Amino acid sequence: MFQSFCRKLLFGWLDWTEEVTVPRREKCIICVAPHTSNYDFLMGELYYAAIGRKAGFLMKKSWFFWPLGPIFRRLGGIPVDRSRHGSLTDALAEAAKREGHFELAVTPEGTRKRVERWKRGFYFIAQKAQLPIQLFAIDYKHKRIVCTRELIPSDDFNADWHAIMDYYAPFEGTERHPGLFQVERAEQFTP
Repeated sequence: MFQSFCRKLLFGWLDWTEEVTVPRREKCIICVAPHTSNYDFLMGELYYAAIGRKAGFLMKKSWFFWPLGPIFRRLGGIPVDRSRHGSLTDALAEAAKREGHFELAVTPEGTRKRVERWKRGFYFIAQKAQLPIQLFAIDYKHKRIVCTRELIPSDDFNADWHAIMDYYAPFEGTERHPGLFQVERAEQFTP
């Protein structure tokens, strides 16, 4: 019933469409960009509920206060303490290998502000756990959820990163925040 409501809300009342050609996987990293608004989280959760799926997601630990903390955890939230120096990518890669189902949604910009360099953790989690990365875009301009590319990390980081940046280059953030989204320039493609 909840899934039907979410489908009706997203694809009916809000008039969004989906252009998703990659297979639904039991294990994958879901790269989501652009990330320029808190609406991105709501759209992602609404879409995934509409298709009857659930994915974990990383979020700053500071958001896990009462009453939001229990809600975020129930939705799949994983609090990230940026002051700790342990390897989150290693821990998540090991969890991915261990679990029968592992879908992790990551916004590689890491913030809603304009960034020059994307975070690489999602790529290295996928590489270490030998998982595909599904490249999802929230296309506000055309009201579409798009995922037409899946990438399995190779031994050539620069080639893979170039493919990711090429994929996301045509997309824009929300109309309320023009100019906050950008892909990296080639000279920044270092691991």
